[in-house]
Amino acid sequence: MRLILLNKPFQVLPQFTSPDGRRCLADLLQVPGAYPAGRLDYDSEGLMVLTDFGPWQARISQPGSPFPKTYLAQVEGVPGEAALQRLRTGVDLNDGPTLPARAEVVPEPAWLWPRDPPIRYRRSVPDAWLELTLSEGRNRQVRRMTAAVGLPTLRLVRLQVGPWRVEGLEPGEWREVSRVEADRILSRGRSP
Repeated sequence: MRLILLNKPFQVLPQFTSPDGRRCLADLLQVPGAYPAGRLDYDSEGLMVLTDFGPWQARISQPGSPFPKTYLAQVEGVPGEAALQRLRTGVDLNDGPTLPARAEVVPEPAWLWPRDPPIRYRRSVPDAWLELTLSEGRNRQVRRMTAAVGLPTLRLVRLQVGPWRVEGLEPGEWREVSRVEADRILSRGRSP
């Protein structure tokens, strides 16, 4: 039973095969039998959790998971209190309302790596950084939520899954979580 934390770079498919020759997880690590516990879009970066143990994969990624995901979103525009409040109470999307999210304006972290290629800079259009924590994981949810409140996402980085953070891992780097730590964290809240 293995649990791997990977900092997925921008423009890497979140799977081990590429039907069209794009970079994929197999270009970054070779861990037989490991699969992502949840997805992270091709154009998003940051923490992915992978495991070769089905119950751990399900515990992390299935609806109702007790492991929230935290994202850092660089958005176009300056978030006002009304937009933040909508994110905090839930946003109506075409597939229904979202659950409330934790949403805060934050400074760009000093440890954050530069994106390659960089975000296009526009002097006339301000941007800001939001930290959002979600307890659900719909397809492209953060991007759709920020767009719905008038703040299109320019860059999206997953910072955290449950207790695990991406800090300390450069893009493309990974580390293995000890089996004892993984089992202790993933068995919390379960009946004996």
